[in-house]
Amino acid sequence: MHILIIGAAGMVGRKLTDRLVADGQLAGKPITALSLVDVVAPEKPTAFPGRVTAWASDISAPNTAGPMIGARPDVIFHLAAIVSGEAEADFDKGYRINLDGTRQLYEAIRQEGLRAPYHPRVVFTSSIAVYGAPFHAVIDDEFFHTPLTSYGTQKAIGELLLTDYSRKGFLDGIGIRLPTICVRPGKPNKAASGFFSNIIREPLAGQEAILPVGDDVMHWHASPRSAVGFLIHAATMNLEPLGWRRNLTMPGVAATIGEELDALRKIGGDKALKLVRREPDPVIIKIVSGWPQRFNAARATSLGFSAENSFEEIVRAHVDDELGGNVP
Repeated sequence: MHILIIGAAGMVGRKLTDRLVADGQLAGKPITALSLVDVVAPEKPTAFPGRVTAWASDISAPNTAGPMIGARPDVIFHLAAIVSGEAEADFDKGYRINLDGTRQLYEAIRQEGLRAPYHPRVVFTSSIAVYGAPFHAVIDDEFFHTPLTSYGTQKAIGELLLTDYSRKGFLDGIGIRLPTICVRPGKPNKAASGFFSNIIREPLAGQEAILPVGDDVMHWHASPRSAVGFLIHAATMNLEPLGWRRNLTMPGVAATIGEELDALRKIGGDKALKLVRREPDPVIIKIVSGWPQRFNAARATSLGFSAENSFEEIVRAHVDDELGGNVP
């Protein structure tokens, strides 16, 4: 089996690669080739015995997606995106990467299939940002898509394209609306939601973190460990029960900032909590106010997707996976 990961240099892409290499198989079939692509060249996994190619490429550039698809990968993970804050600040860049790049990928798959039959599984990472206010108390998959950010709009269009290209038989696609993935390892990025991770990750490492919103802000979270589980399950599950409703909201944990800080205190102590500095940011506050807070992911759960049950579990997953099981 040949697997292509677009966005492989990002945090989730790296963890997905590690999981695939460790498992050595997908859907019971041995993985014989990995193609890893991002705007910066991903690192090649040294432990993988099969063929690995890794290169830097921008899927939004003309004539770029075609060569990726020419090798006819069996499963394609489309993780590449400009994150929410950057997409809102740079309108042109957000639409070029998040929409034009996605369309060019799907179109390259279609064109490849016109040459000879080709019908790969495509897993598209969407976002709960496709939903916009006013919200119900709990959002389910029946709620209208009325995004209030450019990022959410771009992801919503990507979902519609995925469904239509699947319906027409050009690919076998599934879109998974990820919760905010927290606690993200590494350095802060330009995502408007980045502070959810920052206020846990940095204090646990003995560093100060900025909190730009109030304690009553609630959001929907899952760990990187769960995100990889979502992707693997989406790549291997039977899609017939979805019909042509090919996009699903993933399960997660609804937690307020106050509950996040409680989990931080419980695991890292008062010393860690004191490293969180409150500094309200009107831009971030405005963006976050347009996001839903709590979801009913019963449809995804019934199809075998699962996540943590509490924010404390999410923090402990970070400690286990990134800190060797010990808080410094």
